[in-house]
Amino acid sequence: MTDHRAHVLDFFTPRAADWDSRFPDDGPAYASAAGALGLRPGDAVLDAGCGTGRALPALRAAVGARGTVIGVDLTPAMLEAAVRAGRDECATLLHADIARLPLRDAALDAVLGAGLISHLAHPAANLAELARVVRPGGVLALFHPIGRAALAARQGRPITDDDLRAEPRLGPLLARGGWRLDSYQDEDDRFLALAVRPS
Repeated sequence: MTDHRAHVLDFFTPRAADWDSRFPDDGPAYASAAGALGLRPGDAVLDAGCGTGRALPALRAAVGARGTVIGVDLTPAMLEAAVRAGRDECATLLHADIARLPLRDAALDAVLGAGLISHLAHPAANLAELARVVRPGGVLALFHPIGRAALAARQGRPITDDDLRAEPRLGPLLARGGWRLDSYQDEDDRFLALAVRPS
């Protein structure tokens, strides 16, 4: 196991059981982020780093019964928490690494990455892997239920321009990964960057 994988598991495994109760008011923000993807009935969407699956019900509602919803996470305990919450009823849950997704090329219409980017071992390469599985014209939403400044304050650290989510860094990073940054919001109550896989 790589050091990065071990770090992710060490961080998330002990937090999985009470993750949802620590952030009980985030549901509407996840639903709003899912709505920003512009999904249509029958679409296929991936929640990359789905955690306990808080976005999965909203994604299922957007794509309907004929659509495909997949949640992928590296941490088994997070997926187990998603099952306990009944979110496996609205999505297929896969234990997998974002670096090597068990999906065919261009299989998806969209990807949601909630709180994802700061946990990627190789951000440009990992974003390229997400681009691989999305059709040309498909959408990526990088989301967090609070903005960069609010998150830094919660964590007791200063906000810096080194943050991968800072717009001057994120745009070029997405471009290296095969995406075009389309819109960028960084407000106290939401961070949302939408990118498109160019045709």
